Amino acid sequence: MKNNFQRSHFCGDISESLIDQSVSVCGWIQTRRDHGGLIFVDLWDKSGIVQVVLNPQIDKLAHQQAQDLRGNFVVAVVGNVRARPEDMVNPKLATGKIEIYVDDLHLLNRSKTPPFDPWDNQDVTESLRLQHRYLDLRSETLQRNLKLRYEVARCAREVLHQNGFIEIETPMLTKSTPEGARDYLVPSRLNPKKFYALPQSPQLFKQILMVAGMDRYYQIVKCFRDEDLRHDRQPEFTQIDLEASFVNEEQIYALMEELVAALFSKTLGQTVETPFQIIKYRDAIDRFGTDKPDLRFGLEIVDLSATVAGCGFKVFAEALASGGQVKAINAKKSAATLSRKALDDLTEVAKTYGAKGMAWIKINEDGLQSPIVKFFDKEMLDRLIEKVGGEIGDTIVFSADKPKVVSDALANIRLALGKQLGLVDEKKTCLAWITEFPLVEYDEEAKRYVALHHPFTAPFDEDLDTLDSAPEQVRSRAYDLVLNGNEIGGGSIRIHQKEVQDKMFKLLGIDEEEARTKFGFLLDALQYGAPPHGGLAFGLDRIVMLLAGTHSIRDVIAFPKTQKATCLMTQAPSDVDLKQLKELKLKYDLS
Repeated sequence: MKNNFQRSHFCGDISESLIDQSVSVCGWIQTRRDHGGLIFVDLWDKSGIVQVVLNPQIDKLAHQQAQDLRGNFVVAVVGNVRARPEDMVNPKLATGKIEIYVDDLHLLNRSKTPPFDPWDNQDVTESLRLQHRYLDLRSETLQRNLKLRYEVARCAREVLHQNGFIEIETPMLTKSTPEGARDYLVPSRLNPKKFYALPQSPQLFKQILMVAGMDRYYQIVKCFRDEDLRHDRQPEFTQIDLEASFVNEEQIYALMEELVAALFSKTLGQTVETPFQIIKYRDAIDRFGTDKPDLRFGLEIVDLSATVAGCGFKVFAEALASGGQVKAINAKKSAATLSRKALDDLTEVAKTYGAKGMAWIKINEDGLQSPIVKFFDKEMLDRLIEKVGGEIGDTIVFSADKPKVVSDALANIRLALGKQLGLVDEKKTCLAWITEFPLVEYDEEAKRYVALHHPFTAPFDEDLDTLDSAPEQVRSRAYDLVLNGNEIGGGSIRIHQKEVQDKMFKLLGIDEEEARTKFGFLLDALQYGAPPHGGLAFGLDRIVMLLAGTHSIRDVIAFPKTQKATCLMTQAPSDVDLKQLKELKLKYDLS
């Protein structure tokens, strides 16, 4: 390549406005086609593809070079832009009406034959794609996803800046305060036998920034959790993290709705209606069985516990006698659609979430069809059908068990029914705030109360008097934002008074000494005029995943980990030199 070569345009930017002009472009050869007299090359860079034409009959050097060209070779081209012949126009390409007729071509680098075609890898296993991620990232899908990720981050920064937030970095090496997922620990060489932890979130630092009078903070920040992974979780993930002083829930909602609306508008060109609806936690569980309901379709849950009390069906009777519930979903106009196999599949869904089974009744023209109707008298059946709004052609599905099992089973049966019956409008966007979560829940295994969100969430002032006597009835000032059945963000108004934080730690079984050891710096800060404050963290990866219409956050992260938290490209985690361990005063346990 000549020293004075300069790229004038990106491949995807060559247009009809440049016809008869000389341009210089660089990129990777996607395809090469030899048509005898002419050789056509599709040249690719991040902006798109442009067709390059070499005429070996005119240029012998070009002929020699063209014969050597292969896919994924890197080249630079200088040539004139020409209109394609009418019968060779490609309407699928943004550059499909033009081509570059080559005057000069430079081979910048060769390429081995890749293990898969970066631009057509549908039949490639994910493990092979992740092993050669640098090739995978050339694909149109991942290029588009990472550009979308950038646009989301850029838009978030703009909106937060306009609302008076400033970006402040918090430490990556911090103190281990395990009150949730496991920490990733980092040994300290200068302080032998002591460890840092990588942050699960900047929670404590952002609260301290409020004490410091920063008023409105945000950060697009990496966080780390050593937990079992799913399609929407990674050991390292990114949050749009923020905190504000002297705010209440309604002010947080308004700010975040402005941010989310801007994300949809700037990235997808969609308008979302604000304000978002607000659903109390208890109502969400009662109506949908979950605190992250998909509101794009109905199929709401109906409580039949009182209606079927005293029935002869043993499963229902035993559930009610042990303090459980009987609830149902009426799948409208589904009796002809839901086959016996489909109902058996729904039963398996229920079992996956702890239920022993699933009962059902079909309302047909000629009467009720079900193995369980014989256990009910006509009057009770009539009341039951009226309660669920049953009509001819409907199918009623039931769950009877402990309240949590019933909620989990019906929540997931509802989702399965929504898909099977084609009720989910994929073009619809439903956003809702879920509010008034319980402050704590009792952990049977640990035999103590645990925070439903985290220990720094404020209770409602009017519930403070029952914190000692009836802690499970105390509502927290927490809120989650749910998009089409996916939690995309969560936060709360925080505890800003030390005496309330002390009471919270005591309730969670954290004594004064443990609280001082783990959180002493926060407790100290709260004594120096901490303002009322609250905040929220959005899962950036999850938001981009949903905006991109993909089902895995690995598709929106440049270099993701596998479900075993490994990087197949770099082979991390890996062994380290024994010398490094000695410097850290560490040794292997060989047992």
